[in-house]
Amino acid sequence: MMEQRGRDPADTRDPRNQYPPELMRRFELYFKSPTTSKPKVVRDVRADSIGHLVPVRGIVTRATEVKPMMAVATYTCDQCGAETYQPIQSPSFMPLIMCPSQECVTNKSGGRLYLQTRGSKFVKFQEIRIQEHSDQVPVGNIPRSMSVYARGENTRLAQPGDHVAITGVFLPLLRTGFTQAAQGLLSETYMEAHSIILMNKTEDDALGNEELTDEELRGITDEGFYEKLAGSIAPEIYGHEDVKKALLLLLVGGVEQAPKGMKIRGSINICLMGDPGVAKSQLLCYIDRLAPRSQYTTGRGSSGVGLTAAVMRDPVTGEMTLEGGALVLADLGVCCIDEFDKMADADRTAIHEVMEQQTISIAKAGIMTSLNARCSILAAANPAYGRYNPKKSIEQNIQLPAALLSRFDLLWLIQDKPDAEADLRLAQHITYVHQHCRQPPTHFTPIDMKLMRRYIGVCKKRQPVVPESLADYITAAYVEMRKEARVSKDTTFTSARTLLSILRISTALARLRMMDTVEKEDVNEAMRLMEMSKDSLQADKSSTTRTQRPADVIFSLVRELATEGVVGRGGAGGVVRMAEAEQRCVTRGFTPDQFQEALEEYEELNVWQLNQARSRITFV
Repeated sequence: MMEQRGRDPADTRDPRNQYPPELMRRFELYFKSPTTSKPKVVRDVRADSIGHLVPVRGIVTRATEVKPMMAVATYTCDQCGAETYQPIQSPSFMPLIMCPSQECVTNKSGGRLYLQTRGSKFVKFQEIRIQEHSDQVPVGNIPRSMSVYARGENTRLAQPGDHVAITGVFLPLLRTGFTQAAQGLLSETYMEAHSIILMNKTEDDALGNEELTDEELRGITDEGFYEKLAGSIAPEIYGHEDVKKALLLLLVGGVEQAPKGMKIRGSINICLMGDPGVAKSQLLCYIDRLAPRSQYTTGRGSSGVGLTAAVMRDPVTGEMTLEGGALVLADLGVCCIDEFDKMADADRTAIHEVMEQQTISIAKAGIMTSLNARCSILAAANPAYGRYNPKKSIEQNIQLPAALLSRFDLLWLIQDKPDAEADLRLAQHITYVHQHCRQPPTHFTPIDMKLMRRYIGVCKKRQPVVPESLADYITAAYVEMRKEARVSKDTTFTSARTLLSILRISTALARLRMMDTVEKEDVNEAMRLMEMSKDSLQADKSSTTRTQRPADVIFSLVRELATEGVVGRGGAGGVVRMAEAEQRCVTRGFTPDQFQEALEEYEELNVWQLNQARSRITFV
């Protein structure tokens, strides 16, 4: 305003006193590489790419905070009031001191310039470090990394752990003064980002966020879709149907509850314990590829600091910063830990807080903070003796602390038992996969990994609730499980966490069906999975006693109920309510179909009779 008052509008002005185009521009211009150009690996971006638009693909290892970067410096003269503008193109600049305006030059008044922060233009700036994929590293080499400078609207698009495709101009970093003299002819390089696209882990396409079409939904949610989805997880691996169902629920996750002052986690933790050669690691690798956000690590190859967070010195600013570990990078995703039993005890304790509180608390080098680590943990371990020893107890075989075991919602023991018929089918399956590089033909076509990832993303948006009517049913079932745990000597730990596990798995099943309320079938299936995981841990009794058919076991359960009837559990002695009997059998791991078959079989044998409404069983 001072300048406008004492100036004739017709006067020509010094270029430095005119508004620079950078200050007037209200848009940002970026270039995209043509669709035909193939993305390069980080190590293939060499000296011949300098000054060219290059598409690169990699994984983000570090992203700094977004800071303001000066694009145009504005100065005011203390003598004539003229405004001077200095566009800045390089990382450093020399501030102007003397006023270059015509008035100051003519009068030789020697006006001094003062920087006006309000009149200057700042743009958002973020430095991202990308590293090449592990499968693109040649034999015997370590992964290369590259610095990417993001400005304006390209900032805050990627977080550490994301797989990205970046198109940008590859440039040398021009330094001035002593640092350049020390470097000599060599120059550091960086990439000026023009477009940042989040990618899928395996396929060469962008991360799909679009909604599922009705046709795709119909294709997934037809009859028996739960079994179909579970069968689509690692279809090349034979068997393990219940384990695959549990892994599917781990990907979907339960509903997180946050009453005032506390937090109940929604993520499901699973531990796969088993003999060597039962495809535990293959299942882990498949889940790592299928989950949109995941980290894969092994027990011996990771320390406590590598899992949680390390304190590092920032190379740009020189201040102490936190570098997130595997659990922080897998936030809102899955962290797969292989060889869980080989981990050192000191490192394993770092996982305790993550598995229940879902946070990592840190007090190191003057940094006191709490980081979010809302991830599901999928662990694979071998028993203590390499193979499961049936002559020893569960505690001796597993040798993991009780505090850790109770944090796992499901603990599966996968044993490699010799069985002529099963071994033949397994061998045929493996040889077919080896010959044709795909799974043998089945009664259904497995769902594509990309479609499955999108369907799981849609399921996660649902927030199902447990209705009042089911609360009593769940509590009664939990009390029954505690009673069994007291009676039987050799079993896993049943605590209040088991009840929360049932609720989590039930809400995950409701999410999978795209429902907003949990139904009785969901609770029954959750309890069946819990029962099957407990059964897998029971010692192998088949060597001493002959295996009982499901119908015989169901008959003994119903007869137990009839004897308990006098105490008031099921009615008068010899008469059992149908709903009561079905609930007892389902909580023991039998399906409703097996219960109905057993009813009909023993009714034909005239052992018991059903009334007309099929609501009461009367022993003859």
